[in-house]
Amino acid sequence: MISIVLFIPVLFGVISLIVKNKIVNRIALLGTAIVYILITIAQWLNIQWYILPNWLISYFQFDSIGIFFFSVMTIVFASVSVYSLFYFKAHNLNAKQESIYTIEILLFVTAMTGVILSTHLALLWVFVEATTLTSAILIYFEKKKSSLEAAWKYVFICSIGIALAFVGIILLSIGSRSINSLYFNDLYNRAAEINPFWLKVSFAFIFVGLGTKIGIAPIHAWLPDAHSEAPSPVSALLSGTLLNSALLGLIRVQEILIHAHLESFSNFLFLLTGFLSIMVSAVFMLRLKNYKRMLAYSSIENMGIIFIGISLGKFGVFAVMLHILAHSLSKASLFLTSGNILHLYKSKKIDDVNGLLKKDPRTGWLWIASTLAIIGMPPFPVFLSKFLIVKALWLSGLSWLAIPFFIFLIIITFGMGGTVFKMAFGEVSPEQPEDQRLGFSAYAPQLVLLFILLIIGINMPQQMFTLLNNAAGFFH
Repeated sequence: MISIVLFIPVLFGVISLIVKNKIVNRIALLGTAIVYILITIAQWLNIQWYILPNWLISYFQFDSIGIFFFSVMTIVFASVSVYSLFYFKAHNLNAKQESIYTIEILLFVTAMTGVILSTHLALLWVFVEATTLTSAILIYFEKKKSSLEAAWKYVFICSIGIALAFVGIILLSIGSRSINSLYFNDLYNRAAEINPFWLKVSFAFIFVGLGTKIGIAPIHAWLPDAHSEAPSPVSALLSGTLLNSALLGLIRVQEILIHAHLESFSNFLFLLTGFLSIMVSAVFMLRLKNYKRMLAYSSIENMGIIFIGISLGKFGVFAVMLHILAHSLSKASLFLTSGNILHLYKSKKIDDVNGLLKKDPRTGWLWIASTLAIIGMPPFPVFLSKFLIVKALWLSGLSWLAIPFFIFLIIITFGMGGTVFKMAFGEVSPEQPEDQRLGFSAYAPQLVLLFILLIIGINMPQQMFTLLNNAAGFFH
């Protein structure tokens, strides 16, 4: 099963690149998404089979939290795959361009899968670096000057971050000489043998390194540019899955400190950067003129909320898992819908978009509904996850932090909500036609994502609760 999720995307991507046929490109993209969906269902049903040799199986495994992150990635990837059909048509891509896009998407997904399944810290680092290389080309895919600048900025900043994470791994190796292993299970089981000083120093380096990839403030400079300049389906993958992959790597390292009873050190870093991130988002949300950059700063905000939840230990972990799921699906829906808006108005400027509900009612209502989902209006699950995080603040004896938490969220809600409703309502310019239709694949992915969110928010299925609870159970 693991061999399928690692090798099938690469195989399909290579075939797509060699054949350079539009039908083959679509089969490769949608076929891989279907395979991932089937593998996800098999994991939920606990169906296992192995093709890899035993020595290789030890490097890649599905655990409780890995199944959760893989499931989230699969949902977002499947949505992006369907929406890409509209993207191909809207940008009139030829077969060669579609092939490049397809193989890069599939290699990117493979790299993120490797991060999720890695059981070895050094191997995880390799796949995190691979996500940088594969996604950078996607950011530059439209070959504009601004996208080139964003891609170079992304590669430069994230490469520095990854280098710092590598230094952290070396320092961890120094502090854990008696263990002589970088397998996570070995590090967890023998965490008490790791020198506390070297463990803290190594975590600080890894925290900054992977935190750069996650896009947490103040090391977030690449994220607004990359998310706003990438093609909209790529932006959905960056926000909905890439940030999660790096976050999972950091969570796995955090677990070493928990087993070593040094979580107070890591929790302070999570809490500090979490609040700094939502503060930065609140400040910039009121000044933005580009709606895709607005969504990027919303990602920084939500990563900050997740960091705050992680810092609260056992009181916040279920809320963290729920928020990761809700944010990924909501933000993917928003970025895909932003692709519709860009196609309709040929501009990313907020001031250039008016009367969206009249120009394309379907896109307009998707834009509004997705915004309500991400800011946490009931019954969407972001409301519940934020409520649970506030409750965790009280249970942790940090109730006073609920005040700045609410203040920042209110500012962000005001800034984002005001912008979205300004774009949705108003009059369409006389020279622009009203009630345009973009096609099934331009709307269907967002409708499915929002439907899933409503199901979770109104009456969470037992299977979903079990998935979240098992993922939260990873924390000890």
